[in-house]
Amino acid sequence: MKQKENIIVIKTLNFALEIIKYCETLDEKRKYVIARQLLKSGTSIGANIREAQNAESKKDFIHKFKIAAKEMDETEYWLELCHLSDNYPPTNNLKEQLLEIVKIVNKIISSSKRNN
Repeated sequence: MKQKENIIVIKTLNFALEIIKYCETLDEKRKYVIARQLLKSGTSIGANIREAQNAESKKDFIHKFKIAAKEMDETEYWLELCHLSDNYPPTNNLKEQLLEIVKIVNKIISSSKRNN
């Protein structure tokens, strides 16, 4: 039995992989503090969404997605800091991917609340 592709799970997994690459670049440039913070928040988004797939209830599902939304806000903050700081690699691609994820997650949260 083949499971239907879950676009948000796929997008957040791919985003996490890109965050890992970006943070490895930051480590090479000795930007350790930002790299660590961004790595934690950026990979946590997908982890929470993956966890929501096995939620015990609709309320639990929404809660996990709201946690992911908080991690998205934090990730956006760290990416913005990188973007505005001197000697940091460009973040445009990551910011675009995150914006797309934010739109999908917000839609999932609002539709889940309506159907609750």
